[in-house]
Parts: sequence; structure tokens; C-alpha cells
Amino acid sequence: MIEVEKLRKVYAGGVEAVREIDFEVAAGEVFALLGPNGAGKSTTVGMLTTTVRPTSGTARLAGFDVMKEPLAARRVSSVVFQEAVVDRSLTGRQNLELHARLWGVAPASARQRIEELVEMVGLRDLVERPVGTYSGGERRRLEIARALVSTPSILFLDEPTVGLDPRIRAELLDVIFELRGRDGMTILITTHYLDEAERLCDRVAIMHSGAIAALDTPERLRAELGRELVELRVDGDAPTALASLRSRGIARENAFTVGSTVTVPLNGHTSSEAIAAIQELGLAGALSARQPTLDDVYLRLTGGRLVEAA
Repeated sequence: MIEVEKLRKVYAGGVEAVREIDFEVAAGEVFALLGPNGAGKSTTVGMLTTTVRPTSGTARLAGFDVMKEPLAARRVSSVVFQEAVVDRSLTGRQNLELHARLWGVAPASARQRIEELVEMVGLRDLVERPVGTYSGGERRRLEIARALVSTPSILFLDEPTVGLDPRIRAELLDVIFELRGRDGMTILITTHYLDEAERLCDRVAIMHSGAIAALDTPERLRAELGRELVELRVDGDAPTALASLRSRGIARENAFTVGSTVTVPLNGHTSSEAIAAIQELGLAGALSARQPTLDDVYLRLTGGRLVEAA
């Protein structure tokens, strides 16, 4: 449903925001682009939604080339941008009706569709109120409903929960989760919240400095680090500590350091064996054993925490 080949964007001044990336998204799949601000996620979405012109490469939505057939590509897709685009002076219903007219949805179909969407996103009690009275989370719900009025085959969600408090973010994730099974819709979401990707997505692509550093299911990406790892905060030089653990056979190539922290996937060893080796080597510091996360995958690939870089 989404095909991207060697897609590249260079802005004025030679800033290469996206570096010849490749990926495909199947019909009905929920796919995430993960990465901090500046990784190239929003530029990629901009190119796929025809609001940013690629420097080179190709991208197709449902077979339509976004550069050669932009109107056709727009007809099969819809997008929820980071910045709100609803009119605050209009009611929620008026915003939805206006969008339906702009997209040429027949009045009878629009009325039925709007009623379904208002119920689905939980705006039944708010839809007659001016949008200026909505909370941030309520506006995001309306933005999603607005994007769905035209019944798109592909939905782009660009940082849909950014700036929302944890409770409202969780509620909005429930709404997005419900979209997964509706009408075979294909969803591409950008986020720097790893829990969102793990909950919602079939596959994720981790972006770093405009390139895709890894692409797979969340489960397989985590599996690259095994079932358990040990995290050690050292007082001295972390790379030296890691070298010592490698010389003992405790740490392998998938172990890594970030600052003063050494992270060691156990690779068949037990946490007790690893901890004993750490103590024998005199590597003082706080120790913990836990299961790997997508954040660990990102740390190993990029050397920085996703949430801190966002």
C-alpha cells in the first residue's frame, strides 16, 4: 500500500533530512517511524502526503506516485499533522461537515459517516460545541475524525500524542488502537514514544539522522538483545569496563555503552553469572537485570536515548 524507494530530501543549505530510505507497508498494516525530533520522520510523512517535494527517489500510495500523481495519491490517503488544522471558531460538527464538502463526500454519506466517527472517537457530548472550548486531547480526537471523513485507505498520524498529558495520551491511544481493525485501513504513525509503537504497530522502522537504522517487528528487534540483559553504571571508564567483560566472555558484540552505563545482553549466560563476573572484575556501581526494550535497541543503534533526544 505504501512503497518507498531511495527517498531523499535535501533542504536549502545542503541539510540532508532524509537519506535514500527504503520501506514498504502492506495493506492493513500499522507501521511506525520511530526517532527523535530531527530524525527525518515528519519530512518523510511530508513527502508521502505531497506537502514536501522529494529531492530524489520514489514513493507510491496504493500504486500512485506522489510526485507524478499527487491528486490521486491524496484521494486515497489522509493525514493528522502535528499542528492542529481544525477551525476553533466552528463547532466540531461544522468542522467535520466542511471537510466532507471539501473532499466531495455526498451529503447523505457524510451525515452517516460523521455520526459513526463522533461515536467512535468519543465526542458525542462535545460535537456541537465550538472547538475553541475543547481540550488538547479532544481536539486531537476531532483531528482524527476529520481525517477519516473521506474514508481513506491510508492514514498518516504524525506525532498524534505529542504534548498531551499521560492520561489523555492513553485515552487517545485507545482510539487509535480501534482504527486497526476498521475497513482494512493502512496506518503509518510517527512517534518518539516507544510504548505507543509496541502497543499499536505490526512493524517499526527506527530512524536516526535521516536514515533507517533498523526495521522489523518490535518482538524481533528486542530479540536481537536476547531475553535478559544486565545494566551496570560504572564509576570509571565505561568502554574499558565493557572490554573487560568481553575478555571474560560475558559481553559480546551486541553489548554497548552510553555515558557511564554498560548494557550487556546475557546471550545464554544467567544474570547471576554476569553479576558474579562484574563483581570479580571490581566494576563497582549500580546493577540491575531486566528484559530488553525498544529503547535498548535504539540505544545500541544510535548511542542516545530516544526520549532524551526527542
